[in-house]
Amino acid sequence: MKIGFVGLGAMGHAMAERLLKGGHTLIVYNRTRSKADDLIDQGAVFVETPADVARQAEVTFSMLFDDASTEEATFGKDGVATGLSQNAIHVCCSTLSLAQARRLRDGHAERGQTYVSATVLGRPPAAAAGELFVITGGAEEAVKHLRPLLECFGTQIFDAGRDPVQANLVKLSLNFMIYSTIEQMAEVFALNEKAGTDPRKIFEIMTNSFYTAPVHKNYGKLMVEHEYDHPGAPPVTLGLKDMKMFLEAGGDYDVPLPYASVVRDRLLSAISAGDADRDFVVLMERARQDSGLK
Repeated sequence: MKIGFVGLGAMGHAMAERLLKGGHTLIVYNRTRSKADDLIDQGAVFVETPADVARQAEVTFSMLFDDASTEEATFGKDGVATGLSQNAIHVCCSTLSLAQARRLRDGHAERGQTYVSATVLGRPPAAAAGELFVITGGAEEAVKHLRPLLECFGTQIFDAGRDPVQANLVKLSLNFMIYSTIEQMAEVFALNEKAGTDPRKIFEIMTNSFYTAPVHKNYGKLMVEHEYDHPGAPPVTLGLKDMKMFLEAGGDYDVPLPYASVVRDRLLSAISAGDADRDFVVLMERARQDSGLK
């Protein structure tokens, strides 16, 4: 298929490369052109605007940082919606607020365009390996049509429902579970370290007994090794953005989310401590600091 991709950050680049390696023709756009250089070397075509991507593609993916960049790349001057043909599909993979998710759904519907939300769980190495978990929301036929493409970078694909916004809410919810699990592990590691037990030993016991999920194994390992500054690390600021959007979603549906408030405050304390750009597993250090560990 002829596929477009808008947004070549760490996640978007890896996902776009998987589509290219899957044998598809790839048209790409990114504000910083140099991030597309290696994809161009592999056969991708770079164009000057998101609208140019959409004009040439059967399916246009977007993977952008936040609400504002997604809004501009979709409905702004020379945005995806300007170039999207009647038979084409826009697929947004970004983590967004529910307000922005609704704007995408409704804005495309007003234009008679097909839109699907396909949020993803996983870090850039998982994207590069084709091992993301993909959560879709949208018209059944459109989601079915997209499945071979989603399988290029996703190991499992889950259908959240016919409303694209459902996929966005599931993503925010699962991100909250990641951050709250990190907070749980941080408190457990700090308590046991203060009692004289090496956190690595707790990690070994934890991940070889009841707690064998990737969130415990992958994030736990980063925490006990204090790997807060590795390349491509998702920063604390990204975690705070997600938690604010999750709390807003709770407000939308009148659902109290007390633990989400705890995680948000922990992220804020990490930013105040100067850790804004470090991997969000640095929450470990806030738990250690609170316990008096150096």
